[in-house]
Amino acid sequence: MLKQAAANINANRVADAALAASRQVWLAGLGAAVVTREWVRNDAGHMFRALVKEGSTVESRTLRVIGRGIESSMALATTAWNRARDTARTTVGGVVETAAAALPAFKTSAAKRVSKTTAKKSRTAKGRVSRKGRRAKRAA
Repeated sequence: MLKQAAANINANRVADAALAASRQVWLAGLGAAVVTREWVRNDAGHMFRALVKEGSTVESRTLRVIGRGIESSMALATTAWNRARDTARTTVGGVVETAAAALPAFKTSAAKRVSKTTAKKSRTAKGRVSRKGRRAKRAA
């Protein structure tokens, strides 16, 4: 019986301690709410304005740095674009000039080849087409 009474007393002490601890947590929360309310009434306006001022300072610095980077990137991209465009124009112009210069010679040499192949269909004594004539015929 004595052991049972001692166990009940220990259980009651643990329950009382748990109740007291939870009450202390509740009271600490109420105290924090009151302190926060007082801080908001007295100092929060000044703190808020100081934070806004610091934020706008950081924002303006950031925009300046980013703006410089963007300007630099745009200038570099514009330079690269202009070089590529000029190179393309020069290359296409050179190809056109070369093609225009070579086209009359190409037409003339192609016309000569066609006329030579038709004229060279010489036949042998037995009426067959010679080897040169066959080659010309295949090439055409």
